[in-house]
Amino acid sequence: MPGILPTVAPSAVAHDSSDPLKMRMRLMLLGGGNALGQALIRLGAEEDIGFLAPRPPETGWDASSLTLLLDETRPDAVINLAYYFDWFQAETVDEARLAGQERAVERLAELCQHHDILLLQPSSYRVFDGARATAYSEKDEPMPLGRRGQALWRMEQWVRATCPRHVLLRFGWLIDDSLEGSLGRFLERTRLDQEFFLADDRRGNPTPVDDAARVILSVLKQLDCQAPLWGTYHYGGLEATTTLALGQVIVAEARALSGQNLRDPSAQAHAVRADASEEPQHAVLACKKILHTFGIKPRAWRAALPTLLDRYYRRG
Repeated sequence: MPGILPTVAPSAVAHDSSDPLKMRMRLMLLGGGNALGQALIRLGAEEDIGFLAPRPPETGWDASSLTLLLDETRPDAVINLAYYFDWFQAETVDEARLAGQERAVERLAELCQHHDILLLQPSSYRVFDGARATAYSEKDEPMPLGRRGQALWRMEQWVRATCPRHVLLRFGWLIDDSLEGSLGRFLERTRLDQEFFLADDRRGNPTPVDDAARVILSVLKQLDCQAPLWGTYHYGGLEATTTLALGQVIVAEARALSGQNLRDPSAQAHAVRADASEEPQHAVLACKKILHTFGIKPRAWRAALPTLLDRYYRRG
């Protein structure tokens, strides 16, 4: 079974459990190879916190492979970033693929409950319909528009009902340095000699992956202190903005960094966008609960863009 044997991330080392500054929980990270997983491993290494980072099967994690994995390894906590790209970066995801991921998350929640494992499960602003202009809090009722948001909402409900020791983290617009992600696709369009558009009335919280990793690690460190802070939390980068304004800032930073002649996006109304039926127009998340519970303050997304773009160009 070489495809599912856990491999230890370089930062994972044996810790003295009597040291109050060390992480006591054994952390398993599903999705250590994607952009958010890599950011979490990098940040953990800086604080001497390691992760069991199992190598996924060739076809990806499914219910049966997850069952075997957790039966054999029994970690204290699972951070489920296994489907990060499809949930947060892919342009579209087909229904059959999402259905398989739903079944896997359902099984994962059952396994975590059975083995008394803490489950940290990411989710998204996409669980809301975007019909209201004010920021969404954790108390607002989800009404997802598209199939991705609907699948995430069903997974959230299953996790809540099945695994009481859970943390659901809903993120804003996640931005990473992958060539195939939303940032990569955007920068590719800026290099073409043709006009392209972004909505000037669609709002959200840009959230660089390094910041999202900081939030995940901060939550884990407090849960490691036996604080029973289960539930659903929102996090998005400081300063909500429109997709057009975000694109203009990215182009300006990318020009300065790369020296390339990049095209600026043009304004377009949300209502005429091809993805208007799936993407919430108003996706701003209120982050007061995570601040009051964990003391996690939102950070400005603009400050993280140069580092993110530098990594992107190094990849290219």
